[in-house]
Amino acid sequence: MNIVGISAFFHDAACCLLQDGILKAAAEEERFTRIKADPSIPVQAFKYCLEQSGLTIADIDCIAYYENPEKKLARQLWSGVWGNKPGLLTRLQPNMVASAIREQLGFEGQVKFIDHHLSHAASSFFFSGFEEAAVLTVDGVGEWATTTYGKGDRDNLQIFEEVEFPDSLGLLYSTITSYLGFGVNDGEYKVMGLAPYGKPLYADNIRKLISVKEAGQYRLEMQYFGFMSSRCMYTDLLPELFGKAPRQEDAPLNQFHADIAKSLQVVLEEILLEKTFYLHNKVNTENLCMAGGVALNCVANGHILRNGPFKKLFVQPAANDAGGAIGAAAMAHLELNGERPARNRLQHVYLGPSFSTDEVHRLLESTSVEYINCRENENMLLELTARKISEGKVIGWFQGRMEFGPRSLGARSILADPRNPDMRDRINAMVKKREGFRPFAPAILDVKAREHFNLDHHSPFMLETCQVISSLELPAITHVDGSARVQTVHRDTNERFYGLLEAFGSLTGCPILLNTSFNIKGEPIVCTPEDAIRCFVTTDIDCLVIEDFIIDREENSLDILKYLLLYTFPGKSGIQHDVYTFI
Repeated sequence: MNIVGISAFFHDAACCLLQDGILKAAAEEERFTRIKADPSIPVQAFKYCLEQSGLTIADIDCIAYYENPEKKLARQLWSGVWGNKPGLLTRLQPNMVASAIREQLGFEGQVKFIDHHLSHAASSFFFSGFEEAAVLTVDGVGEWATTTYGKGDRDNLQIFEEVEFPDSLGLLYSTITSYLGFGVNDGEYKVMGLAPYGKPLYADNIRKLISVKEAGQYRLEMQYFGFMSSRCMYTDLLPELFGKAPRQEDAPLNQFHADIAKSLQVVLEEILLEKTFYLHNKVNTENLCMAGGVALNCVANGHILRNGPFKKLFVQPAANDAGGAIGAAAMAHLELNGERPARNRLQHVYLGPSFSTDEVHRLLESTSVEYINCRENENMLLELTARKISEGKVIGWFQGRMEFGPRSLGARSILADPRNPDMRDRINAMVKKREGFRPFAPAILDVKAREHFNLDHHSPFMLETCQVISSLELPAITHVDGSARVQTVHRDTNERFYGLLEAFGSLTGCPILLNTSFNIKGEPIVCTPEDAIRCFVTTDIDCLVIEDFIIDREENSLDILKYLLLYTFPGKSGIQHDVYTFI
């Protein structure tokens, strides 16, 4: 049975394919269209999923969509959201999704609509490998739910309690994100990165914004929030509460902003921890599954695992709306077959497009670029790359199938030496072109992780933080609070990346690399070889290692590469940054 899962019309549109319950392919639409967080019906991702598995549209048994359009419309109408979106009423059509699936994808078969938070819950539980687990989903809003509590037991998954809009931890976090001058729906992770530079001096002020209630409930104090009636997330009462005007975009950051970010993070962790204790009392198990955009807060995840009642935690790697496509497909499989789609834990997310060595070779041969050909000599590729990293060079690493989800995990990555004290500032300023406080993550051989990080389990998806305990000096990946967001790399899921870490470890005694996503500010992660070359040419990346070939900037004149700039274009975004994207 072939089931396609789709998320769309909000942000992070994506498509996946389940074949007989096995996840075969998944990708975000943004990677193909180059529109960041593209909300469109994922036409290109859909085509990719079919091509990857050699299917035609006639082979698809069901398409599962990650929301219930009628329930969502009811919430939109109730909230009066058209007040800040002129002309919105003309676009609020409950049959819009079905029409898009029929007309834009050309699918005439069965379509199932799965509730938003049930899709999130299924995306985590059914791919966790747990036979039973408590399930917590937290985001901005789905149809009505913003937080749900559930239980997974073998082939069954049920949600037994939810918090409803407008009360939302995700919207609380987005509101403060906006107050701090970062883009809503996009800048929340910047607030998380800024928090360790501050002190929780305003935690009591943050607590005034939300009242924690019994069971799984909480309430926002709505007099401080404007997202239902204006084009701003907050009312004038919020700046009055903090005693300072909102920060404008691109204005300097100061200690006050860091203290607000830290205060928000502390309160978020308090509430999440309290609610996980409540959930554990309702579902007596040692396993917790999480999904939803708030589950991408890796600092909170680590706090829950270290201080909460659950011994094991699985967070869906694409915990944002993109991952809802996987959950929708999983629920459709359950409904159609009477059993869960997968019993084994999701081992990797290398589910996107790949490009053969021959394809890359033909592309390079069509240019005047000088490159080193390491075909049929992988050891040379790995040793040369490791040496260049040890010499202080920044590497664009393009290998195999693209990752699904927001993290680069060694397929579409920028790599560097974590021991270099100047590397973080250099990559932030000259390569990623982003704020200097933003941290980078370490990738490490799984067998070496405990020697360098306070981590007693695998962490292949960069979804929790822990303390750095290494005897090595690792300034480029150690955050100001001594923490790091670790990726453990396993030979059986990414052999070439594992081999590079081994080569770098043999050369330097450091089995760790700085690993960040292969993109620049405002653009999606690269997907194709052409994308990788564009990013290489327009940044200060020193070398591009693309499949079996190494391109070194020092060995190429920029004049030779200049023609490639004709193919570059400014990044576009599908996100509305001033107020939460409710559509």
